[in-house]
Amino acid sequence: MANIQAKATKPPKEKIDRGILKVALILVFGAIASQLDSTMVNVAINTLATNLHSTVSAIQWVITGYVLTMGLAVPISGWAIGRFGGRNVYMFSLWVFLISSLLCSLAWNTGSLIGFRLIQGIGAGLLIPTMQNVLVQSAGGRSLGRLISIISIPALLGPILGPVIGGLIMDNLSWRWIFYVNIPIMMVALWLTWRHIPRDESSQNKPRLDVIGFLLLSPSFAVLIYGISKISSQGQLISAGVLVPLAAGLLLLAAYIVYALRSSRPPLLDLHLFRSRHFLASNVTLFLSGMVMNGVLLLLPLYYEQVRGESVLMTGLLLIPQGVGMLITRSWIGGLADRVGPRSIVLFSLAVTFVASIPFAFAGADTNHFLLGAAQLVRGAALNGILIPIMVSAYKGLRKEQIPHASISTRIFQTIGGAFGSAVLATVIGQQLKGGAGASLSSLSHAYQTAFWWSVGFAAVSFFPAMFLSGRESGNGDAQTKQ
Repeated sequence: MANIQAKATKPPKEKIDRGILKVALILVFGAIASQLDSTMVNVAINTLATNLHSTVSAIQWVITGYVLTMGLAVPISGWAIGRFGGRNVYMFSLWVFLISSLLCSLAWNTGSLIGFRLIQGIGAGLLIPTMQNVLVQSAGGRSLGRLISIISIPALLGPILGPVIGGLIMDNLSWRWIFYVNIPIMMVALWLTWRHIPRDESSQNKPRLDVIGFLLLSPSFAVLIYGISKISSQGQLISAGVLVPLAAGLLLLAAYIVYALRSSRPPLLDLHLFRSRHFLASNVTLFLSGMVMNGVLLLLPLYYEQVRGESVLMTGLLLIPQGVGMLITRSWIGGLADRVGPRSIVLFSLAVTFVASIPFAFAGADTNHFLLGAAQLVRGAALNGILIPIMVSAYKGLRKEQIPHASISTRIFQTIGGAFGSAVLATVIGQQLKGGAGASLSSLSHAYQTAFWWSVGFAAVSFFPAMFLSGRESGNGDAQTKQ
């Protein structure tokens, strides 16, 4: 009798509509190029500095400038979708990324490459939140876990394939091929979008751009990212180069909060969503999980290259187990989040991530590759159980008009968390190697071990907000945001 009752109360497994699945795969295909591009450019910095007769510090602006304009574009994506429709904004972002990739491939010096990367960042900043928004709205709140597992594909493939493809290009071809490879992907994505993604329903209520909100929120996001990125280059948090942009970003953010809460017009980002405990917990956990995920994505390649002396290509191959682990659990984690709720999955996955990160905190110059590969595999499998259910919790119970705001918010928190985690860990390594201790291999190993312990700490801290994520569907999910 108990078994019969358990079966009766078990949430049914929903199937994704075939039309929505087709839209999801097309949107994901277009977003892959932006994720690959970021990781490939990261491994090409030294080559770019040499070939363009520049310095590494100047070439770093190829990355920093891209992130800044991406930060400027993300907050405006919600308004653009409401004004022009998700399909049109997505196609526009693809065109921007295509044209800027072509221009980057033709760059003749450092200044021109940086300028074209600024344009490319605008396309990337619109691309990801628009993809998320179109898919979640198309689903109507159903099968969110499975859809978000599909959305996460570009973020998975970037760290897996980017270093390998980048290493192959650097070893065998011109650096310009890093941008050439984007062109066919964008052209196919544009054709598929034009042919197969339905036009948005015309809306009589075309939102006006919240100009004041845009002038406050977009620069605050961009300046905060810039300030965080300066932490590692400055080598410390307490310095003018870090504190000035961070203070400016926080001041602009505070001004936006005051303005948005008092404004009679619909704001660029609706802060009333944060009244929901689940939505607030989702964003805070997303910030911390960004530190957990992106921080180690920075540490692992540097560990293999600097401590183990591996080449760029071999490093990319050694990082494959983590990506394989993420691919293994991607599909069923999404379905599980739909059935049992995000909270328990995230807490369990954080515990597994915590344990699987510890071997790296003891890794030295001769630690067994199979042990580290196995730890990466388990860690990668657990990371899906963090990111996908958090996104499900963030979108659960939202009305259609609230989804663009959630897409902006989740993108901002995840990006800032990832940047902050990377900057903190890079600073930890720098502090450990101060005074020329980097000449010693044992000192270098110790520096990375310390940084990996910090990453373990990030995972531990993430438990606290994760306890407030939404649990099993209780039937009142919509109530949480309709207050």
